[in-house]
Amino acid sequence: MLPPETINGLAAELSEAHRQRSLVPRITARYPEATVEDSYAVQSAWSERQLAAGRRLVGHKIGLTSKAMQSATGITEPDYGVIFDDTVWENGAVVPFDDFSNVRIEVELAFLLADPLEGPHCTLFDVLSATRYVVPALEILNSHIELQGRTIVDTIADNAAYGGIVVGGNPVRPDTVDLRWTSALLYRNETIEESGVAAAVLNHPARGVAWLADKLHRHGGRLEAGELVLAGSFTRPMWVSRGDVVLCDYGPMGTISCRFE
Repeated sequence: MLPPETINGLAAELSEAHRQRSLVPRITARYPEATVEDSYAVQSAWSERQLAAGRRLVGHKIGLTSKAMQSATGITEPDYGVIFDDTVWENGAVVPFDDFSNVRIEVELAFLLADPLEGPHCTLFDVLSATRYVVPALEILNSHIELQGRTIVDTIADNAAYGGIVVGGNPVRPDTVDLRWTSALLYRNETIEESGVAAAVLNHPARGVAWLADKLHRHGGRLEAGELVLAGSFTRPMWVSRGDVVLCDYGPMGTISCRFE
């Protein structure tokens, strides 16, 4: 493990990068011995700084759960981060482009929990039983660490590259639809750029939530009632520029749109 002063120093760097909308050098370039456990320790220290500054935790994100995302990033295992209240956008929002670095969009489903979920051995059926509803969501990826050459250690420390979420469409109860077959068409400026089916997330998007419950248990935590959990993308990330209009059509589950200005 990296020493505590290094962990806290990296968390302070990332906090300042968030404030300045800037990038810091790769952690693995400076500390090649850093492990996945180190990166979660950095993320936790960073998260504690955000909470101390008055931000409120409202959920979690899961990343790199599909082959599409793993191929796009060169990273071969899932990761997770936290969602704060000031990063949640409503359908049709105008999103400030300058709030993010290396802006990309992912297509996901979000689970709103009615009951807590705790590992170990959390199952898909546990997740479906604990879920109040599932809703379409677009994740806005953000980077505070330079992208070139990054590893999962860098990504996890940077809150799993989470920047924001746009929620919309039609919420559904998980027992009213086969979530595996939820499909989506992702448009940028009226052109389809990506498409996918939710089964690409570990064969069922609820499996991502079960994975997270087990992972949090290993770190002494659990998923709480009322939290929103992003289950992971089932398309590759789509790059976004200032002025772009993004629309995602989830068929019977409705559409989400936003504009970056």
